[in-house]
Amino acid sequence: MAVAGRKISAASARAHTRKSKQKTSFKLPSGMFKTVSLVLLVGFLAWAYQVIQPPPPNVCGSPGGPPVTAPRIKLKDGRHLAYKEYGVPKDKAKYKIVFVHGAGCCRHDAPFLSQEFVEELGIYLVSFDRPGYGESDSNPSRTVKSSALDVEELADQLGLGSKFYLIGYSMGGQVVWSALKYIPHRLLGATLLTPVVNYWWPGFPANLSKEVYNQQFTQDQWAVRVAHYTPWLTYWWNTQKWFPSSSVASDNPQVFSQPDRAVLPKIAAKRNYLIIQQGKFESVLRDMIVGFGKWEFDPMDLENPFPNNEGSVHLWQGDQDLLVPVTLQRYIAEKLPWIQYHELKDTGHLFPQVDGLGETFLRAFLLEK
Repeated sequence: MAVAGRKISAASARAHTRKSKQKTSFKLPSGMFKTVSLVLLVGFLAWAYQVIQPPPPNVCGSPGGPPVTAPRIKLKDGRHLAYKEYGVPKDKAKYKIVFVHGAGCCRHDAPFLSQEFVEELGIYLVSFDRPGYGESDSNPSRTVKSSALDVEELADQLGLGSKFYLIGYSMGGQVVWSALKYIPHRLLGATLLTPVVNYWWPGFPANLSKEVYNQQFTQDQWAVRVAHYTPWLTYWWNTQKWFPSSSVASDNPQVFSQPDRAVLPKIAAKRNYLIIQQGKFESVLRDMIVGFGKWEFDPMDLENPFPNNEGSVHLWQGDQDLLVPVTLQRYIAEKLPWIQYHELKDTGHLFPQVDGLGETFLRAFLLEK
């Protein structure tokens, strides 16, 4: 009985110990748990907000910023546009042209002019740094429409007259589409050189747009999808290290076809100037947000700005372009028969840099109606 008693006593002791542990265990009050969870959530959101915010641009002419070396105009909203003039003097020119560069380019990239050619035809051309590029101020409020209004104000301040010619290359093509919509009365003619297309333009058949969209590199499909649906994530997506970012924004050479790769050394040899010195967000990435975002209009709804053949619109496209799909350009040309479509065989996205082709499209643009 004594042994049994000891067993009972030991069992009682263990039970007492368990009860003591249960009584002394820490339990967070429900109200405090909610408070801690809320603090953690706010902290995470604050961290996430900081991560997705782009740095401010390194403004030209500001303390510590890049110097201003180019002539610039001051726009009505206070921004500055830097520009470069080519060809014969304005007062002697027969043709006055505004050239709009593409992504990753600047005012220096008007490659298709030789002095002999411009003197022969009497060409004056002005190329300007689009907002955020080169020495032009950024425009955080940039839209498709604002780009056309920048061109109009540039032409007015430089005294190009009531009408002028307009050429847009690659991402600069969006400015030409915008000008055809908002300032057609200011144009004598327009040329689009392998203009970037927006896969979400309503005028494209859904099956065609989807088919061509899926032909992009996977990383570019994601990059333009982010720019279209969640533009506020564009900076983070193209700077994070977890997933591949836009091949264009990261200067990946895989985006260039064989014809383009033959031209790349020529471009590299002459580029002794700074393009993205103010930061990538307000230049290349802002291009993506505007170019692949929701447009205020569909270019395929545009009407012929020259119904009496007083001017012309041309679209030039290389059939080996890996950046801009030729299939969608062909569809645009079918939908807008007033556009004169020129498809270049065995050429890529960089065809304006090919010797002789610049003069070819300029002669067609200026001399053929």
